[in-house]
Amino acid sequence: MTPPKKELMRRSLSTTTLQIGKAGVNERVIKEIKRQLKDKELIRIKFARSISTEKESYINEIIRKTNAKLIDLRGNVAIIFKKKG
Repeated sequence: MTPPKKELMRRSLSTTTLQIGKAGVNERVIKEIKRQLKDKELIRIKFARSISTEKESYINEIIRKTNAKLIDLRGNVAIIFKKKG
């Protein structure tokens, strides 16, 4: 079961942020996101402003390939969660 959104938002303030730039989302990025989700359950992903038009498709790809849940998207920062185990 997913913890309440309010708790996840509070926890996200102290999580590591992964940055995605012009190279976009590739298998190496997906592998790193999976590793971080396995270790921490909750991560923040910051997208470069230069790729703001592709941001939503990148988020959808990340969610689909990692089986994670999008908790919040504000500006260029997405917070995703995947329960350990």
